[in-house]
Amino acid sequence: MTSTIPTCPDDAAKTGRWRKWAVLLVVAAALAIVFTRFDVRGILRDTLEAVAGLGAWGPVLFVLIYIAATVFFLPGSVLTLGAGAVFGVALGSVYVSLASTLGATAAFLVGRYLARAWVAKKIEGNVTFAAIDRAVAAEGWKIVGLTRLSPVFPFALLNYAFGVTRVSLRDYVLASWIGMMPGTVMYVYLGSLARVGTAGGTKSPAELALYGVGLLATLAVTVFVTRIARRALAKRTQPAA
Repeated sequence: MTSTIPTCPDDAAKTGRWRKWAVLLVVAAALAIVFTRFDVRGILRDTLEAVAGLGAWGPVLFVLIYIAATVFFLPGSVLTLGAGAVFGVALGSVYVSLASTLGATAAFLVGRYLARAWVAKKIEGNVTFAAIDRAVAAEGWKIVGLTRLSPVFPFALLNYAFGVTRVSLRDYVLASWIGMMPGTVMYVYLGSLARVGTAGGTKSPAELALYGVGLLATLAVTVFVTRIARRALAKRTQPAA
């Protein structure tokens, strides 16, 4: 007489967890190889140069690249600076604002519907985000906006992390768009200075002074807003006495 040994639910759960960890390790190893073997930032710079020569399709491709970079944790700062160099301050700010908001929204949706368990595990035990999570439950979009103005959490992971909170998609998108604006303008302006430096012709002292004043004003406003947001966020995320 043969008997079968029932599979223990705990063993099945452990096997499932090991498989998930194995997949994550493979993905992490692949990303590590890509970043060590290839100059990712250099590739992004080369891509921006190619975008500059596409005419009307350039902004469309730029937005798509930015969305993909946000979802895959690639450095968006390089693209933001590059937008200033390629498109100038006004158009660059518009394109980056649109692209970063769409990218953040895409990551939010992935975190909420496709990778919720992975994101929850990733932020588990993080004291800062635990405080933010409590504050989001009470004030929603205000906390999202403050975290965008005061970068206390990694931008790429924050996009995913908000997906496991109770904030609505509408509030998240609107607050992210507004909250990211000061930083967007600052980085785009910095990138535009490279465009000025490589442009043909000699700039007059008055023009150079104007660019310098603009840079200082942009930095001052961004720092000022960031400090206010940091204090407000700290106050709202403190545990109740």
